[in-house]
Amino acid sequence: MSIFRALISTLTLLCLAVAPNALATELLAKADTKMPVATMYEPVDIGSISKVVVRKGERRLYLMDGEDVVRSYRISLGDNPEGHKLYEGDERTPEGDYTLDWRNAESDFYKSIHISYPSERDRELASAWGLNPGGSIMIHGLPNDMGDMAFAYTGLDWTDGCIAVTNEEMDEIWQLVSNGTPISIHP
Repeated sequence: MSIFRALISTLTLLCLAVAPNALATELLAKADTKMPVATMYEPVDIGSISKVVVRKGERRLYLMDGEDVVRSYRISLGDNPEGHKLYEGDERTPEGDYTLDWRNAESDFYKSIHISYPSERDRELASAWGLNPGGSIMIHGLPNDMGDMAFAYTGLDWTDGCIAVTNEEMDEIWQLVSNGTPISIHP
């Protein structure tokens, strides 16, 4: 767990422990609030997603059917989001063209779809610096152990380099995106 996540969790728990009952009730009510998922879009046929596009600077993930955006999601990135991932532990999200190649329904996070990082070019770049490029870069939901505290992650960059969405959004992405779908990650 990164220092940032540990700090957020600790501060949130501390606030709940010392907060007046009204504040604790308000925070718990927010945790129970469900945000609608992609209500402004038309239904999408399963398997019609031809590409996933991520724009890190916008904090957006787009599901594409040809040149048409069919879904858009607010994302969280690594604790150090600017620039291309160079080595394991730099907490950056890679930039470039990859493939969504396999999925894990039993990960430490709510579902995860693997991004084919590192590419051969990524390995060569890291090797030139004598570094390990890392791996296990995924699109995933929130940590499985968050329970009522999941709202504390909303709008923050908190991953170790992965791309995170809400659990409800992850359910939709999981259903709509097939293994083998290209993903293009831009600054």
